[in-house]
Amino acid sequence: MFTAQGTDWAQRASDLEVRTRLLIDGQWRDASDGAEVVGMSPVDGRALPAVAYATAGDVDDAVRSARHAFDAGIWSGLAPRVRGQRLIAFAELVRDNAEELAATITLEMGKPVRMALEVEMRAVVTCLQWYGEAIDKLLGEIPATAPDALALITREPAGVVGAIVPWNFPLTMTAWKIAPALAAGNSVVLKPAEQSPYSALRVAELALEAGIPAGVLNVIPGRGDVAGRALGEHPDVDVITFTGSPRVGRAFQRYAADSNGKRVWLELGGKTASIILPDADVEASVRATAQGCFYNQGEMCTASSRMLVHRSQLDEAVRIASAVAVEQAPGDPFDVDSPSGAIVSEQQLERITGFVQRAIADGSHLAAGKTEPARTLEGGTYFSPVVLSPVRPDQEVAKEEVFGPVLAIIPFDSIEEAIEIANGTEYGLATSIWTNDLGVAHRTARAVKSGVVWVNCFEEGDMTMPFGGVKGSGYGRDKSLHAMEKFTDVKSTWIQL
Repeated sequence: MFTAQGTDWAQRASDLEVRTRLLIDGQWRDASDGAEVVGMSPVDGRALPAVAYATAGDVDDAVRSARHAFDAGIWSGLAPRVRGQRLIAFAELVRDNAEELAATITLEMGKPVRMALEVEMRAVVTCLQWYGEAIDKLLGEIPATAPDALALITREPAGVVGAIVPWNFPLTMTAWKIAPALAAGNSVVLKPAEQSPYSALRVAELALEAGIPAGVLNVIPGRGDVAGRALGEHPDVDVITFTGSPRVGRAFQRYAADSNGKRVWLELGGKTASIILPDADVEASVRATAQGCFYNQGEMCTASSRMLVHRSQLDEAVRIASAVAVEQAPGDPFDVDSPSGAIVSEQQLERITGFVQRAIADGSHLAAGKTEPARTLEGGTYFSPVVLSPVRPDQEVAKEEVFGPVLAIIPFDSIEEAIEIANGTEYGLATSIWTNDLGVAHRTARAVKSGVVWVNCFEEGDMTMPFGGVKGSGYGRDKSLHAMEKFTDVKSTWIQL
């Protein structure tokens, strides 16, 4: 089902009929002021169909629709098992349309279509199905009380959820937000990233087909400073869940403070350190780290963009990482054999280029890659993987999130120094530790300040494991049963008998 081989993907993309209107209360509609924006595919620069961009008034309509659906109980009032069955039906429809959605993702944000289908679409289906199956497994509590009283602790849906998602994994992030919110009984207003509206609109159409009632899931493409801000400031939104940059995430905190004090859950990126200790398998650990940095063109909040290696192994690590960089050179995203695709936009391409050039000016050596964009497909936006070494811990490229295929190799002389370097950024999303000493693995995992730790692996886990960060990477968790806590309120009921 999730196999990219055997499909003419370029033709599949050319045949797409993408959705371009706002989806409010189950109806496709233009923006109230008629505004629309023509997109550009990073694959080859082709113009994409004009998408309606929501105004603040359109956002108000979407929130009103979501509130009416919630208060009417057409979703929140259904038995959990019924909601679960519809989420599972939703997952099956996404599975049935996975090739169309994968081609759409590649066209709008540039990742290799094989990854869009075999990784992202598989993750979306798994997420929707998992929450559909989990709904009626969440139990309330009955605390022990005196014989003349009965105490009940229950969880109830929070109400209207505003979900703002990024472009790097457009449907995975959408599923991580809307699946637990819908499972808990909420209504949702989804604002996709400006770069990736088409896949979100299509998946919402499939939700309607699966029996999720009109108004329960609304989708409003638009500018972040217009539609996103209006959603953040809306007094009838109960919860905001956001994945994106720290700057924008903190703006949503201000929007909440200036409106109704709504709760805001943030995942704000990362600067993953991969700590390769001297006793680790150097070949395996360096290759996994480099691949983890270059995967999805480095456009991942968990990208292992900092490789920390013992100084005695620096030369070997640079050699292995440089070989991986060559292997991961970008190709046509619609070619199933391409290991890497296009950078999402010219703006992001310029950002990546700037990081590399400033790092070299600041004393780092360019061990692999180039300082200029790659010329993979005419009109497209491509950047070949870069390896920089040695990099000092205080350099910009070692502290800031690049969101591109740029690996900084940082030498250390002791475990204590490695931990200090790993913790030396504002971020705290993920850390990877490589060692054959179980005691060292445990102690290091406890010492690093991050919400996710992988030992002798990278990016492993499943839907049972919560995902999220600490420090500047935000708070709250996606995935697992813990994600549903963000979208529910705890009610305490005391009954005097």
